[in-house]
Parts: sequence; structure tokens; C-alpha cells
Amino acid sequence: MQSRQAIIANAQGIHCRPSAVIVKEFTDYSGAVRITNGIGSCDVSSVMQLLSLEMHQGDRVTVEVTGANEAAAADRLVELLQTRFDFPPREVP
Repeated sequence: MQSRQAIIANAQGIHCRPSAVIVKEFTDYSGAVRITNGIGSCDVSSVMQLLSLEMHQGDRVTVEVTGANEAAAADRLVELLQTRFDFPPREVP
């Protein structure tokens, strides 16, 4: 098992769009990937589970990964959590 600490960097926290990026990144990962904070713990298989952790900018979380290439997977999840996501604005019809 690999364990890492991450600090949420996105100004809006980990909301729906960053959560979707995280879930998509680990969809085909065969091991277990979990995030834990002061609110609770969840795996990264569901946007709703990630949202339930209410991760805000500056929050510290723990990442735990088991399985093949677990060190690389843990590093990638930390990288995503510490990204300042800059999504293009949605066009209003």
C-alpha cells in the first residue's frame, strides 16, 4: 500500500467537474484507491462519493492506493488533487 498526503489546490475545491476527471482517471485501475479526510473516507469510483467528502481549497487529505503500479497511481491522484483546474467557461445558449 502506498500512502500520500495532498492539499486541495483548486479554488472551488473538488466539485463535480474535478471529481469526474478523477473518477475517469481511475476507472480502469484494478486496485483500491481511497481518499480520507476529517469528514470520512471513500474510494474514487464515484463522483457522489468524492463530493460527500466536501474537499475545499487548502484541505489536507490522505491518499491510499493498493494494487499494480500503486506508487505511480498514488502520485497521479495527488497530482490531480493538487491541480488548479481551469475549465473553460460553459457557453450559454
